[in-house]
Amino acid sequence: MTTGPGNGANGSSNTLKSQFDGIIKDPANSLYSIRPNSARPSRKSTSSPISSTDHLDDETKSNAELEEINSRYSRIARFKKILQATNVDLNDLKRLAWSGIPEELRPMSWQLLLGYLPTNAERRVSTLARKRKEYLDGVSQAFSSGLDQVMWHQISIDVPRTNPHIKLYGFESTQRALERILYLWAIRHPASGYVQGINDLVTPFFQTFLSAYIDGDPETCDPGTLPKSVLDVVEADSFWCLTKLLDGIQDNYIHAQPGIQRQVAELRDLTQRIDAQLFKHLQEENVEFMQFSFRWMNCLLMREVSVKNTIRMWDTYLAEGSDGFSKFHVYVCAAFLVKWSPAILRMDFQEVMMFLQALPTKDWDEKNIELLLSEAFMWQSLFKNASAHLR
Repeated sequence: MTTGPGNGANGSSNTLKSQFDGIIKDPANSLYSIRPNSARPSRKSTSSPISSTDHLDDETKSNAELEEINSRYSRIARFKKILQATNVDLNDLKRLAWSGIPEELRPMSWQLLLGYLPTNAERRVSTLARKRKEYLDGVSQAFSSGLDQVMWHQISIDVPRTNPHIKLYGFESTQRALERILYLWAIRHPASGYVQGINDLVTPFFQTFLSAYIDGDPETCDPGTLPKSVLDVVEADSFWCLTKLLDGIQDNYIHAQPGIQRQVAELRDLTQRIDAQLFKHLQEENVEFMQFSFRWMNCLLMREVSVKNTIRMWDTYLAEGSDGFSKFHVYVCAAFLVKWSPAILRMDFQEVMMFLQALPTKDWDEKNIELLLSEAFMWQSLFKNASAHLR
């Protein structure tokens, strides 16, 4: 198979990029095809969401849109300058990535920020080839030596439940790939094994890395229409980057989940400092933080916001470095909880619990996420080194 046109039968409308072989070999090859005339904001850009200009007259609207497009091109150029260096400066990349990464440059940027892709350009091709072969060999060995039936049973139940509202995750090719990723990770990490919630955490990687090889929205793509070589590398890269992420929050998933226990306690303390009235109300209504925020920590808010919004949020988490998915995430959760304070203050226990289990975030876009991240950064700046907050 040399092309991957969308198949009308399955509703996929994506096209395989003509240079996919070069991108497989070295992600940097994708940079050369990204130019101002091709970096069209056909969907909302992840780094610069298109503002509503419907209320403006035609000339003002046209000028505003042109300014926004120019700003986007300028941002892409700054990312490309960093990514095309012989040795990528991770500090420069983090500073730029904090405010969002253009979607065309996100796959390579994420792999660099996670430490999966070498910063030295000369090492990339050999490193990627070796790691991808190691993954495929690991899968072959794991599935030929007898399955851990208990673990496999749970994974096989959870995978079909993963993002059921998104077409991508309903395709058999996607589900089989996620099963392989999760099972291999679990047997390589016996201290925790597979824990529900990890199935959510692999999807931003799978979706982001798939986007490197297609033109169109990955959420509508059937990976089964793509060459096996593409699916293999998307799967392998997702596995290794999930591993890098989970290595940093491993204590969230071992026995008794002490990492999550600590994060929930920190969220409780932080809420008391930020919004004493809300904290008091939750106490009076006997609402325990563990009752609603366990899921926020276990799934990194992925059950509360869309995958696309999660991906934007992870740009900033990765830019925060090793503490992004642990400590900074607590500040994001605090900003998230306090946002609903006016509504929660009018509710009793049952209403609070029902509200927090189904928060009205369905229509959130990247502006909502960026405001949340900005507020989290503010709280972190104020309280990060406050001794009374540290436990």
